[in-house]
Amino acid sequence: MPDTPGDFDYEATLVACAAGDRSAMRRLYEQEGARLLGVALRIVRQRALAEDIVHDACVNIWTRAASFDATRGSARGWIYSVVRNLALNAVRDAGRHVDVDETTHQALEADMSVQAYHAVEETFELNASLGRLQHCLEGLDPARRSCVLHAYVDGCSHGEIAERLGAPLGTVKAWIRRSLVSLRECMA
Repeated sequence: MPDTPGDFDYEATLVACAAGDRSAMRRLYEQEGARLLGVALRIVRQRALAEDIVHDACVNIWTRAASFDATRGSARGWIYSVVRNLALNAVRDAGRHVDVDETTHQALEADMSVQAYHAVEETFELNASLGRLQHCLEGLDPARRSCVLHAYVDGCSHGEIAERLGAPLGTVKAWIRRSLVSLRECMA
């Protein structure tokens, strides 16, 4: 029997999902599955499609649980926004006329406005962050910058980086650790 929404710890459940706890995802589905289906069904008006949306939403919640940010809203709201956004996208992507009530129509329009705003905002934030990151990377010693880029862009192990640079493994590890500290301080 599902808990009442006030008794269920959504944030802890998302943390557990991010840590790979499959039982947490099962508990979340048992707690909210019927209501999530209702949200999707109210938007898309087709049960099979709504069920697919809830399935896709569960996969998204599972794979993106670590991206939940409590400073931007509640965990339960985040979960519902995943379902709502997938349902709204399904209506948009269908390219066909779907009869929706006025509330859903307003939600579609509001969602498109919010998404457009966030897209522009994220682009500016990303450009600003990339500019700061580039500046901070340029401030590192070239060998240390190479270590960081090999590790975090190329995906090389510390041993592979040591081999590429002809440097001792301990030195490479120290360079990466110190460089990350420098980058954090520079980006703050």
